[in-house]
Amino acid sequence: MAISYKPEPDDALLASINTTPLVDVMLVLLIIFLITIPVVNSSIVVSLPREEVQARETRPENVIVSVDAEGAIYWFDARLSGTDQLSQRLAQVALQKPQPEVHIRGDARADYDAIGRVVFAAQQMGIERIGFITEPPAR
Repeated sequence: MAISYKPEPDDALLASINTTPLVDVMLVLLIIFLITIPVVNSSIVVSLPREEVQARETRPENVIVSVDAEGAIYWFDARLSGTDQLSQRLAQVALQKPQPEVHIRGDARADYDAIGRVVFAAQQMGIERIGFITEPPAR
């Protein structure tokens, strides 16, 4: 009596690689980079003062106001015509719940008056949290 073995169709070898987990991981990484890169980069060139810094959590809803060396004021990357336009935008931010923080990127060569006007406008509009962005000192 001879025994014969016939392979079942279900026993065929799978020679393809399952790429679904790889695609899932890559999409998650892409989303993380798309969220964090705009927060880190700013196109307004300012020379930040070098001070000891405390690490703070950066949130996408935070408002970044930049003051360049000539005293021009920028709302994120858009140049503002003056403190009146800044006050209008800060008034809208002050109404938000929860209120986002206002981070000021002041050029180290800028006059104190230009940065002081931004701080004063934020205080007048009722902004509760104001921070300054600096660079760590050279070691």
